[in-house]
Amino acid sequence: MTHPGPLALIGGAEWREKCTFDADLLKESGSREVLVLPTAAAYEHPDRAVEWATKYFAPLGATVTGLMVLGRSDAEDEANADAVRSARFVYLGGGSPLHLRSVLKDSKVWEALEGAWQAGAVVAGSSAGAMVLCDPMIDPRGGALTLGLGLVEQLAVLPHADTWSPEKSHRTFSLAKGGLRIAAIDEQTALIRERDGKWRVAGAGSVTLYLDGQPASLDVLAG
Repeated sequence: MTHPGPLALIGGAEWREKCTFDADLLKESGSREVLVLPTAAAYEHPDRAVEWATKYFAPLGATVTGLMVLGRSDAEDEANADAVRSARFVYLGGGSPLHLRSVLKDSKVWEALEGAWQAGAVVAGSSAGAMVLCDPMIDPRGGALTLGLGLVEQLAVLPHADTWSPEKSHRTFSLAKGGLRIAAIDEQTALIRERDGKWRVAGAGSVTLYLDGQPASLDVLAG
C-alpha cells in the first residue's frame, strides 16, 4: 500500500539560505533531482526562477530540471506529464496563483502531479505554488476565497504572512466559515505534511493556524 509523499507548503521567498527544510525534503525524495515548474512565473522570467533554483540546490548535491509548463498547451503535453509522473521531487515556484491554477486545472500535468504524490513523491509549493495546492485558495487581489486545486481540502494558505496587509487578512478571516482552516505562513517557512499525515513547521519564521477565522493550534490539521 502506498501513501502520499511529503507535502511542503512554503510561504514564499523560496530557494534561499533559511529554507533549511529543503535538504530534508530532498532526502525524503530518495533522489538527487528536483523538477521545478516555474508556471506561476510565466510572465516574470520563468528561466530566472529555474536558474535560481539550480544555484540553490547545487550545494545540496541536487540537480534541477526546469519543466517549462507555461501555458495550457504545455500542461496538456504528454511528455511534460510523463516528466512529472516519474519525478520524485516536484517543486512549484511562486508568481501568479491565478495563472498557475488556470494552466494546471484538470490538465494532464496536474493529473500526473496528483498521481506522483499519491505514489510517494515529494511535492513542494511556494507562495502561489502553495496556494493552488489547497482548496479553497485565497485570491491575492483582495483576500477573497476562490477555487484551488485541492491536494489538501478545507485548507487555505496565506503566504508572505509577515508582509500581508491587515485589510486583506481581515477579509479572508471574515469569509472563513464552515470548518475552513487557514495557514498564515511566513516567508522562508514551510508547513509540512509528513508521510504519516502529521504536520510540522520548519524554516525561518512561523505558521499561524486559524479555524473559522479564529486562532487555532496545529491540531486542527489532524485527520
